[in-house]
Formats: sequence, structure tokens, C-alpha cells
Amino acid sequence: MNNPEPTSIEDRLRVIEDRLAIYNLLAAHPYSTDTGERSFIESIYTEDFVFDRGPGLDGASGRDSMVALVECDAHRTAIAGGLAHFGNLPLAELHGDTAEATSYIAFMTPDDQDEPRELANHGTSTGFRIHRVIANRWSLVRTDGRWSIASRTVLPMDGTGPALELLHQASTYYTQR
Repeated sequence: MNNPEPTSIEDRLRVIEDRLAIYNLLAAHPYSTDTGERSFIESIYTEDFVFDRGPGLDGASGRDSMVALVECDAHRTAIAGGLAHFGNLPLAELHGDTAEATSYIAFMTPDDQDEPRELANHGTSTGFRIHRVIANRWSLVRTDGRWSIASRTVLPMDGTGPALELLHQASTYYTQR
């Protein structure tokens, strides 16, 4: 898959605008799940969104199913416990009106079992615990000039082949440009 670099100023500007829109869209995901706001969730996913959370965890098929996943009692309990999704800047692969992106997300929660520590000028805290880190592969689509998340596959960063293969998809795109 060879992706030639755009040459005209208009094409180059379009790529920049698309990347910024995708970065903002994927940056919205942690906020949508940490707030659990229905309208926020509905605004970033396609109607037929598919969420594959890997073995052992329920996913979602359809935007309504994603809303239900975030609105369930277990997720609300996690939010009330201080759940924070922390993502990195994704690697985005543009293909016209579709795109793929790869990123990490860390799940953090307050560590209420640790000893309080003071940090100068920042107060006292027991700190946070990183619950897990996942690799994400996002499929995105532009419809009516707006980018949305069409699907997402996540795998735990546990050193196993599937997660590393997911990351390899991003490196392949960049080495074949």
C-alpha cells in the first residue's frame, strides 16, 4: 500500500485538516467514556459502530450498544471510582474518506490503598494506579464532511502476539510510504 504525499497546497491543507479532525475525534473518546454522556457518545460513533474488546470482555455492535455499555451499572461504578482513560497522540493513516489510526490508552484509577504523599505546591494524594494499557486500532469514516469512529479493536499490552500485531499494522503503513 503506497500512499503518495500530496503535492498541491490544497491537498496538503486537506491532509492537515483531516489529521486535526481525527486527532480531536480520538481525543474525545476518553472524555465520552469518563463522563458517560449519551449525546457525547452518540456524536463520535457511526450508527453501525463495532467495538471489539478482545477475549473476555463484552464489546458493542451499534452506537446504541456502545451507549448501553457506557451507561451500564458496572461502568457507572468505575466512573464514580475515578476512572480516567489516558490516551496518546495516534498514528493516523489517511485514505480519502476513510482512515485507520493506532494508539494506546491507559486506564487509571485513584490508588486509595497507598500511603498519602505530598507534592510541593500540588497537595497530598495517595496517587493513581494504572489498571491496564491497551493498544487500539480505530477505523474512521468521513460522512457529510465529518469524521466518525466506525470501529475499534483493543487488545491488552501484555507482550502477546495479538497486541503486537495490532501495533505492527501502524508501523507497516509508515514503512511503506
